[in-house]
Amino acid sequence: MILDYKTIDLFGKMIFETIVLKPPFKKPNPMPNAACFLYIMKGEYESVSEVEKVKIEAEESLLMKCGNYTSRMLPSKSSETYQALAVHFYPEVLLKIYENKLPDFLKVKNNSDLRMTKLNSDALIHKYIEDILFYFNNPNLFNEEILILKLKEIILLLNQTQNAPAIRQVLSNLFNPNSYSFREIIEAHYYSNTTLDELAQLNNQSLSTFKREFKKLYSVSPASYLRDKKLERSIELLTSTDLRATDIAYECGFANVSHFSKTFKQKYGVSPSNYKMTHLGNSLN
Repeated sequence: MILDYKTIDLFGKMIFETIVLKPPFKKPNPMPNAACFLYIMKGEYESVSEVEKVKIEAEESLLMKCGNYTSRMLPSKSSETYQALAVHFYPEVLLKIYENKLPDFLKVKNNSDLRMTKLNSDALIHKYIEDILFYFNNPNLFNEEILILKLKEIILLLNQTQNAPAIRQVLSNLFNPNSYSFREIIEAHYYSNTTLDELAQLNNQSLSTFKREFKKLYSVSPASYLRDKKLERSIELLTSTDLRATDIAYECGFANVSHFSKTFKQKYGVSPSNYKMTHLGNSLN
């Protein structure tokens, strides 16, 4: 449930955005022609792209280049409320504020596939967030010139943080989308808890179209195929590691250990713990 939501526009585009909500909450987050810097004040945030998944906590931030994402807003141990601030970047807005003379680090292209990069706490970034929140609380004090300065400021700050090398890889390809095939997106999420709805969104398809495409390629339904992939991975971990069932459930992308145990027993006729004990017994013999 959304408790508070505010935005600030520049040149007809939403540049700054702040939200407070009661998690859990999730939504598709397509950004075909934009990029985003997201700072978490309360709660946790999980961003899933075509081939990556990144989770950040309070006082951490995330830089995402243009692409296709799904977003999950979550509670944390210290807060049942989720609060975040986002800064959005659009190529036409950046060209306008820099008067068609972009800084060099925004023009140098590289072949990096890095789509997202996580930033740890940084005093300069934290102070910047406080400044933007001040303007949200005092809208009569900001104008177009201030917004332009604040947008330029965050770009410069990102380029100077301790994560600068990774950030430059994202910034230099801010508006160059990566292209991934259907199979690449599926394979990247074998062992994540990404839902079929989310996989369809990451492929820019409706759920029904996604299911048809999947069955055409793999000759089986996506639910069955992905379940079996997770179970195959769980067998590997049960027989080669000392991980607990709870950890294996997480590593293989099951929603929880109860779901993992039930699915495993339906497939193999025994619980994960009994399977592990049997395997160890056979190995000793």
